[in-house]
Amino acid sequence: MSKKVFLFDLDATVSKVEILPMLAEQVGLLEEMRELTEKTMRGELPFKSSFLSRVEMLKSIPVSRVAEIVEQTPLNEEIVRFIQEHKECCYIVTGNLDIWIRRLMKRIGLPMAHCFCSSASVVDDRLVTVNSVIDKGMVVKQFILPVVAIGDGSNDAEMARLAEVGIGFGGVRPVAYSLMCNATHAIYDEKRLCEFLERLCEE
Repeated sequence: MSKKVFLFDLDATVSKVEILPMLAEQVGLLEEMRELTEKTMRGELPFKSSFLSRVEMLKSIPVSRVAEIVEQTPLNEEIVRFIQEHKECCYIVTGNLDIWIRRLMKRIGLPMAHCFCSSASVVDDRLVTVNSVIDKGMVVKQFILPVVAIGDGSNDAEMARLAEVGIGFGGVRPVAYSLMCNATHAIYDEKRLCEFLERLCEE
């Protein structure tokens, strides 16, 4: 068993796409959502307020339909394979809502106990309120073992700063500047990322 904990961002790290823009396409708001998402990932907008605005855009979609769409999200299969082979020490850390990603977590091969995410309440298959928004830096502080954090966006910068090893992964999209300023490594190829993670497991 590894003597480290591995924390993975979900969007554009474990997945090959940003999930919220994919959902926005279902309600004809792709461009508005994409613009908000890009500004957030670059650090031009505070994550919490931006996330709440983006969720508001998607409230009209039944929660069951959102979960169904999210479950089909294309994934970086080598990263998923690493997670499945080391599931006891791997966690997903994402701003996405628990009610949306449970089925995707099952597909990735991790229980919800290995997922730190935002949460929301549902009534009659409709999202009624967001209860909490994840603070990725606070997640790192909970662990006793050394943390390896992997992400791509500005909202991953604090997680990387507090981790023993912070990796900016640029295999899907450019690594955000703020994350680059806080990461110990930047890796742009999925296979090389997994090879590096395997070496960290052995240390």
